Amino acid sequence: MVEITKMKAEKQKAEKEAFFCTTKELSRLGLEQIPTQFQSHKHLIYSSPATLAFNSPGAEGFGVKRAGLAVPDSIMLIVAPGCCGRNTSLISSMKEYNDRFYYLMMDETDIVTGRHLKKIPKAVAEICEGLEKKPSVVMICITCVDALLGTDMERVCRKAEEKVDIPVRPCYMYALTREGRKPPMVHVRQSLYSLLEPQKKKGNVVNLLGFFSPLVDDCELYDLLHQAGVKTIHEISRCKDYEEYRTMSQANFNLVLHPEARFAAEDFHNRLKIPFIELRRLYQMDKIENQYRALGQVLGVSFDQESCKKEAEAAVEHFREVCPDASFAVGECMNGDPFELALALVRYGFQVPEIYGTITAENFVYIRHLAKLSPGTKIFSNMEPTMLYYDPAESGVNFTIGKDAGYYHPDQPNVVWNQDRQPYGYAGVRRLFEALLETVEQDERKGERA
Repeated sequence: MVEITKMKAEKQKAEKEAFFCTTKELSRLGLEQIPTQFQSHKHLIYSSPATLAFNSPGAEGFGVKRAGLAVPDSIMLIVAPGCCGRNTSLISSMKEYNDRFYYLMMDETDIVTGRHLKKIPKAVAEICEGLEKKPSVVMICITCVDALLGTDMERVCRKAEEKVDIPVRPCYMYALTREGRKPPMVHVRQSLYSLLEPQKKKGNVVNLLGFFSPLVDDCELYDLLHQAGVKTIHEISRCKDYEEYRTMSQANFNLVLHPEARFAAEDFHNRLKIPFIELRRLYQMDKIENQYRALGQVLGVSFDQESCKKEAEAAVEHFREVCPDASFAVGECMNGDPFELALALVRYGFQVPEIYGTITAENFVYIRHLAKLSPGTKIFSNMEPTMLYYDPAESGVNFTIGKDAGYYHPDQPNVVWNQDRQPYGYAGVRRLFEALLETVEQDERKGERA
């Protein structure tokens, strides 16, 4: 099977076709034999316009730079050559960040000798002295240059702390480590919560960990936790000031809503003795129901989730009535796992001819299920160079979800689905199908005006 896949790849390359594998093919190969075309560390990465937002975290969404400022009243010093910090200006144009970024530019001599390391504590001191209000913490954002130099950033931060008498923490914008055990977005989550100190626990307080922006206001998870007797729900993005952020160490337990927050949750447990429970963002409603039921068992309560489940089911059914022949391309540049979302859509009775996504050990289980229900679904990698030759003509796609999917199918209705407020649970399902229906209605109105 491996040899067949290699031959297929060579044929597609020769004929200038975008490389893909079907869910059936990938399921047969198994996780241990995933083709190298899906492994970004095995070949030249092609950064198509479809992936610019995905690969350039400073441009929009929550990459290391923006995420590092999630702590209230914090500021950031970016230490980088001009080429690595160019997209920071886009964040600086956002009102809530325009006075929180500072830039120490590295020149060629810095890169060769490492002399910039002596400049960092001085720069931190100069910034703090010039501010009317003392920041809660200074985040130092560094790039792959310092990864290659072997910089001991923890030591540099300690020297900076001595000069300003406030916490200084590193944010590693190391693209080189994204394939490793602790990629940048995992490490930045640890940095964000490293400032918390032990406090007396309160039985009715819980932290939601995982996202850098809050869940949508109407997410049922808030109500379910209140049903369990929780009075205070902390999210770092909803903390109005640094004092409120500090009270997160009073939590009785943490809920981890994104796997990249696992290490941070383990730190909470080891340093602050706060246990955690891990949940997932899902779009399959029966799985959402089971997940909430399991959470209720852990907390010793029986959740009433019937009304919010019915609302989500009604949204799916309404869209299905309006668009019974919906055929989706699902991308990875959106709020969800593309394979889990694709599986949900298939299980709801829709077609999913194409998925654009990064295959991991955690989402391969969805590929196995898709292989049984939709064996012909094609899986592409956004970062595979042959995507230059992608042709949407014969795809059969008439709806797209995710910015990347919209790029490949510019003539089809698209729901970008990468808003800051995080869709989650039944509310996420309901809002997605409401957004899809709204897209249909917008296209109809455009047609009437034309």
